[in-house]
Amino acid sequence: MHPDKNIAKDIRDIGKIPIIMNILNVICQSTGMGFSAVARVTDDKWVTCTTRDDISFGLKPGDELEIKTTICDEIRHHQNPVVIDHVAEDPEFKNHHTPAQYGFQSYISVPIIRKDGSFFGTLCAIDPHPRDLKSSEVLAMFRLFAELISFHLNAIEQLDDTESTLSKERELNKLKEENQKIFTDLLEKEVQIRTQQLEENYNSLEKLNKELESFAYISSHDLQEPLRKIQTFVSVISEKEIENLSEKGKEYFKRIQNSAERMQALINDLLAYSRTSIDERKFEVIDFKKVVELVMDDLKEELEEKNAKIEINKMCESNIIPFQFRQLLYNIFSNALKFSRTDVNPVIAINCEIVDRETSFGHTEKQCHIKISDNGIGFDQKYGEKIFELFRSLHPKEEYNGTGIGLAIVKKIVENHGGTITASAKLQEGATFDIYLPVE
Repeated sequence: MHPDKNIAKDIRDIGKIPIIMNILNVICQSTGMGFSAVARVTDDKWVTCTTRDDISFGLKPGDELEIKTTICDEIRHHQNPVVIDHVAEDPEFKNHHTPAQYGFQSYISVPIIRKDGSFFGTLCAIDPHPRDLKSSEVLAMFRLFAELISFHLNAIEQLDDTESTLSKERELNKLKEENQKIFTDLLEKEVQIRTQQLEENYNSLEKLNKELESFAYISSHDLQEPLRKIQTFVSVISEKEIENLSEKGKEYFKRIQNSAERMQALINDLLAYSRTSIDERKFEVIDFKKVVELVMDDLKEELEEKNAKIEINKMCESNIIPFQFRQLLYNIFSNALKFSRTDVNPVIAINCEIVDRETSFGHTEKQCHIKISDNGIGFDQKYGEKIFELFRSLHPKEEYNGTGIGLAIVKKIVENHGGTITASAKLQEGATFDIYLPVE
């Protein structure tokens, strides 16, 4: 096959990997990098296979860079990862031609090695700003993803080989009808072998995908043990030694307490975010009013403390995952209470009805429209999409506590239901969330 045709097939194969965009999304969300990609790297070519581009770097699948201008060319030779936190402070790369040419300050690239030991390319990410990348967790995540990509490529190649083999065997059967039974028996045996191999590959892939989904959950869970020790010692000092501290010492101690509490909240929210992907998705047709009332009961103390009111308007039944939707409403209601104005009592209004909505394909279909509005401080509408990003917070932590994960969980739950969510707001006038779910 012509070299360019080989590369075109490699790009198509990467595009066939069902979780490839999830991998790039996790990389950008967990590291803060603005551009991540899978690149096919050969002796004389650097070609983009797939990308996530939040910084308008401009590369799309099939685009090429001159091989000698890339660090990946060096990785192709030594086949080791390259990690740069801050180019300007890195003794090895501060004068390197590649960062200067492409304008990045942080960089990470890990080789993708095929199962036969040959070099395929790299899983890489760049950003114009310095990022904290030199940790064992980040490198382990990249290596896991690179191995997962290699595993998928191998499975795709085996499937292609199987289809090619079966096609040739069918043609041979047509040419030798006198030996039909012999070739039929051979074909059936081959199909059985190939089917077994595919089943084994599928089971292995399913296991690896589950490991990927639980990666964030396990990482967050392991953080809790040292945090529990910190909180234990903080509690002992608070009970027995606090008066032995100077005023400055008490101030520092209070900061330690606040930091530990924020860390615990962050871990809890990370675990909740992980569970939205890992938990079994058991849908039930439920009267939406019942879910709202359960969440109101969960927030009873907060509602009384803020003298807040939740107005339940039109309600309908919907096919939802009860646990996840209870979490969704809890997060949105909690946000409304947290970001309420001081000059008025908080009012949260919720409405749910079945509507006819036009789809992107130009036809209408019935959808469940859930609308939740509040009279809080609102936000600038230019942040209408960014508020759903992981760790995104629009307000200073000194004024409003939070981890920046709550609305990311909300969006994840809506996506689990096959729906969409948008947010609109005006400063000091409140915010509105519109959720549309498919009606089966």
